[in-house]
Amino acid sequence: MYVSHDLNTITAPTSMIRSAITAPVRRVLREEGCLRRSWLLALILIVAATNIASSQVLTPAEIRDPELRSLQQQYINDLKVVGQDIQAIPLEYRFYLSRKLDLDEAQQQHADQRSIRFDRYNGQTVVAVTGNYYAAYPEKIAADQRARSTFLNVVMPILKSEVPRFQANQQVQGYALEISHHVRGQVMGVMVERPENLMVFLPQSGALQLLGSRDENVQQAGLMQGQIFLNAQPINIWLNGQGPQPAPGADPNPVVAERRVLPEGSEIAQVGESSGMQVPVSVPAAPVAKPNVVAPTPVRDISPQALAALQGSSQELLANLVRQLGPQAHFVSYAAQSFVPFRQGIYLELSLTTTLPESAAGSRYKLAAMAFDDHVAHLIRPTLAYFKEEPKFDGISFSTTVHLAGRPSVAGRSEAVEFFFPFPELRCYEKYDCTGQQLIDTGTVLIDGERVALDLQVAEGGSSR
Repeated sequence: MYVSHDLNTITAPTSMIRSAITAPVRRVLREEGCLRRSWLLALILIVAATNIASSQVLTPAEIRDPELRSLQQQYINDLKVVGQDIQAIPLEYRFYLSRKLDLDEAQQQHADQRSIRFDRYNGQTVVAVTGNYYAAYPEKIAADQRARSTFLNVVMPILKSEVPRFQANQQVQGYALEISHHVRGQVMGVMVERPENLMVFLPQSGALQLLGSRDENVQQAGLMQGQIFLNAQPINIWLNGQGPQPAPGADPNPVVAERRVLPEGSEIAQVGESSGMQVPVSVPAAPVAKPNVVAPTPVRDISPQALAALQGSSQELLANLVRQLGPQAHFVSYAAQSFVPFRQGIYLELSLTTTLPESAAGSRYKLAAMAFDDHVAHLIRPTLAYFKEEPKFDGISFSTTVHLAGRPSVAGRSEAVEFFFPFPELRCYEKYDCTGQQLIDTGTVLIDGERVALDLQVAEGGSSR
């Protein structure tokens, strides 16, 4: 049988084979190209995110104070993370970090947005943030309620990012935030806006108390440690929205949110946002007769000279306290009861020994909890009896070495526990208005020099290690 070897009869199959071979190759190349583009896009997004975070933080070179410049350099990565967190805050109205307050949004979009920095407030080193919040409140909403809304919506989320990163940093003494929002009203029948500036300062202890407790009263006490100003005037912010009782005859109904429409040619476009913006969601407005004024908290002198003077003037009182409370307090013989600086305050440190039964063996948290319940708690009221008049210091530290009965108190067999309690919370406990757990939540507990959160019920119910 004759088989044709005509060229046409063999080239057609060859081209088909070539196409069959090259098609998968082209597909692989296309997929690799897409993959490269995907990686390139991801890289661009990462770089962009890094640049955005960097654009929120002042460079160290811009800070003149050598100490603050050093802190800015040392903790710049933490500050950048704070910047990323701020950008991710879910807000109904736009918020920009800014070097300047009271910019309209059109200006703000092209303005320098680097504002996260270390700064000083009343001589204290703080993490500072400045920004513009483009929400406009009707002027019929009370000033303290406007401040409260901006505080809850903007300031609190920023603090929740800052405080965990700097709470253990002994060089950071507090947090300062300046936030501008707007107030909307009519002047001679024309709708206009004016800027209003909220300034919040919280010492480290107040910030920890505000964020670290689930009890609203404890949170409020932490907030009251700080200073809050609205347009440079001292003001209170009540977390529950109530505060003092409404004035007689005041309208108790909450203000209903409104929509804002920008009239053409009005002054709003000059001082507010450059395009239509809604009024913030309604704020429960409990009108008050007259907002309480928070007096500036005096900065405590914690110099060695001040401590020595306080120690000298208190010698007789401390000698009586040790002599009369010694049998139940178990003061250590090798350490005098003395005044120590702690968190920008002065505390009377009472050095004790706590002996627990062997059945108390367990975790360090269990030992600390039982030391409080079985020993320290019983000393608080007798100790406070020696300080009926307004003291010249901030609180009492019960510093105790905890060990188990029948076991030698050697390394690894004892725990050093320190309870720092401010006077207002001690008085609350003294009058049976606060529980032991509330007292611990508002104070500071250190175990072997490290700060801990201590839940009495959970710790005492834990298993042995």
